[in-house]
Amino acid sequence: MRQNSFDLIVIGGGIVGLSTAMAALGRFPSLHVAVLEKESEVAAHQTGHNSGVIHSGVYYRPGSLKAQLCVRGAAAMVAFCREHGLPHEVCGKVIVATREDELPQLAEIEHRAELNRVPGVQRIGPERLREIEPHAAGIAALHIASTGIADFASVARKYAEIIGTRGGEVRTGAGVTAIRREASEWVIETAAGEFRARYLIPCAGLFADRVARMTGANPDVQIVGFRGEYYEIVPERQELVRALIYPVPDPRFPFLGVHFTKKARGGVEAGPNAVLALKREGYRKTDISLRDTVEALSFAGFRRMAWRNWRNAVSEYRRSFSKRLFTRGLQRLVPEIRESDLKPGGSGVRAQALERSGALVDDFRFAPADGVINVLNVPSPAATASLVIGEAIVDLAEKTFGLKR
Repeated sequence: MRQNSFDLIVIGGGIVGLSTAMAALGRFPSLHVAVLEKESEVAAHQTGHNSGVIHSGVYYRPGSLKAQLCVRGAAAMVAFCREHGLPHEVCGKVIVATREDELPQLAEIEHRAELNRVPGVQRIGPERLREIEPHAAGIAALHIASTGIADFASVARKYAEIIGTRGGEVRTGAGVTAIRREASEWVIETAAGEFRARYLIPCAGLFADRVARMTGANPDVQIVGFRGEYYEIVPERQELVRALIYPVPDPRFPFLGVHFTKKARGGVEAGPNAVLALKREGYRKTDISLRDTVEALSFAGFRRMAWRNWRNAVSEYRRSFSKRLFTRGLQRLVPEIRESDLKPGGSGVRAQALERSGALVDDFRFAPADGVINVLNVPSPAATASLVIGEAIVDLAEKTFGLKR
């Protein structure tokens, strides 16, 4: 085989791309597989900037891919971290209702948890809530004992290591600039030179729609980035939070509201909010890309979504620029938290696929075609479920590409 020529190339060295390559090599050991990553290291974007929560599966629509894969994926992730000695903890979390009008949605989450067969879910009252989280306040809550935390960047690096031991390659500094089809081969032009492959699986995250178009596909969605900004609780006040404390989420949005998250490597984060990122990989308020901004604002689906939800958007932006308002949101859950307890933390950008109708794509979405599977939408709980998502994508590849074991 020629240099830089492979049976399968996966574009994207995030946790989903790496899990897909790892699964392909595990199932088809004779395949020559490479992962192309544009940054100098893997897990540089969504994987390395997320909350680190091993989600339990309580939120997702029963029957959806998210629901099907999250529960199995969470158990697999805990087992993987345990096997490889990676930082993790099954610490549990509470979803707290602070108002009477939140109780129906709390009941709906409990019902979904039952349908999705999420283990360790219990409806509790204020007394039990105070036993679990002494500083939390609410009129009712769900305790989900199976929720955990992990360091997903470390997990992704372990995936990359396993790919190497199985004979695969991870090429960094290989940002894709063009893709074309030549006979039965894909030709991928990158910053690190030209690569060829019989089969192609782009897992390009924040650039999934653009890379899909490079393959000749016409995706019916567009990726819009939403930045989530966090604060960290100062060390001397971290006793206010034992594990994870979440509000009852607004069912209209895939975002879970500002919450408290214990970190696998120590410390406690508070947040995030959710505002439009003016650059797809824009982690600071000052990060702006004219192309990304114009592309988002000119997309009819975004304008329809923004028109319907402008009040919520204004609220999120006000909180983004006001620590006082951010703190007030947190005080609904933990009344003792103060502005002085918070210091600026990190941020992340979530790749959210939007329909032309303005609807947020609520589930994982894969688009198979001749010789290619475009992974168009894999938001949270993608890191949690990455092991089983990788297997699911390889299941699809086995059928689409006609791969033989």
